[in-house]
Amino acid sequence: MQLDHPTRAFWRRLDRPGHDACMLEYAGASWVLSGHAVFLDDAGPANLAYRVVTGPDWVTRVGRVTGWIGERVIDWTVQRESDGWRLDGRLAPGLDHCQDLDFGFTPATNVLQLQRLELGVGSSADAPAAWLDADSEGLTELKQTYRRRSATSYAYESPFYSARLEIGPTGFVARYPDLWEAED
Repeated sequence: MQLDHPTRAFWRRLDRPGHDACMLEYAGASWVLSGHAVFLDDAGPANLAYRVVTGPDWVTRVGRVTGWIGERVIDWTVQRESDGWRLDGRLAPGLDHCQDLDFGFTPATNVLQLQRLELGVGSSADAPAAWLDADSEGLTELKQTYRRRSATSYAYESPFYSARLEIGPTGFVARYPDLWEAED
């Protein structure tokens, strides 16, 4: 994706009340994804601000999430270092091979993986990610595969979810069936 100005996305949750808005921009030698998700969680209302910084190669360097879910205050920092991934300074073992950070509460982070992979139509790739799940408060591996079906769609598979993802003109996922849908 060639960006000469920031690009933005806005989604509505389909599985429960909620919205997400984000912006992707190139700043210096980094891609920066920043956004805000508000939704109704099982624990109560949730309000999460997030930010992910990658290198020019789209490989994640650091991520941050702040806010709250119900009564629980959220303040997480995730870093990819030479010895692996760390969540709030604690090493999360077994994730050394992951190049991407995926926040489970937003569709925004998929754009980083899709840009890094640069798949041609008909190509596929495994893209295991360090997955931050807001419910478990842990960092684990999310095994996922992307298969590019057309210029605007991918077949997506993970242990928890499989679907055909529709991509919008900005490169963000526009339709995440049963979970998220872009609003113009």
